[in-house]
Amino acid sequence: MKIVRYRAGRKTGYGIWDGNIVQSLAGAPYRQLKKLDRSHKLSEIKLLAPCTPSKIVAIGLNYHSHAKEMKQALPEEPMIFIKPSTAVIGPEDKIIYPPASKRLDYEAELGVVMKKRACKISTGEAMDCVLGYTCLNDVTTRDLLEKERPLARSKGFDTFAPIGPCIETDLDPGNLLLESYLNGELKQRINTSDLIFPVPELVSFISHVMTLLPGDVIATGTPSGVGPMQKGDTIEVKIEHIGTLINYIA
Repeated sequence: MKIVRYRAGRKTGYGIWDGNIVQSLAGAPYRQLKKLDRSHKLSEIKLLAPCTPSKIVAIGLNYHSHAKEMKQALPEEPMIFIKPSTAVIGPEDKIIYPPASKRLDYEAELGVVMKKRACKISTGEAMDCVLGYTCLNDVTTRDLLEKERPLARSKGFDTFAPIGPCIETDLDPGNLLLESYLNGELKQRINTSDLIFPVPELVSFISHVMTLLPGDVIATGTPSGVGPMQKGDTIEVKIEHIGTLINYIA
């Protein structure tokens, strides 16, 4: 099932996306899914970021291929950092190239969307706290990251967390094809089976550091093949069974 958040006229809401139709839901999808007697054609609405996280907890160096590319040893524990909620944008929105940077990179990632509060939970409890999965681009100013090790500025600019187009609730996060395309050219291609720390371990580990809330997102890391974007470019993050997240550099 694909859950979306959308705007129709001046109103926003959540819905279930099936083909060209979005069936409206009553309220947010975290406690229960109650369908309304109202639907919209996909062409008549604007898809928004499918959730409104209080925070995005991102994971660094979490693919074997990326560790090899960066010539770094495998981490013993997940390397976590925060992207602010103000960085979130949705499908077809513009990523703004900040004047402070001279290199803006894409990083295609699988996003995990939380369904309920998770605090100090085990790996066995982790998946009960997950609503589903989405595409995410961990946009990064590479030059600022290399200049200053704290990641707050290089990862935290407004528009640096595109998410979407939907939350897919029924899939195996450990066996998904993930790709990125820059102006139609394939740049990254990996199966999530290459993750160093799989989703249940990440959810449990993070929950022992900070409480995860409904709608929060875990960005599970990017594979090898990251690279720069330029103004006017189109970047796509495509994940099997979820869909394609398209954004434009402005």
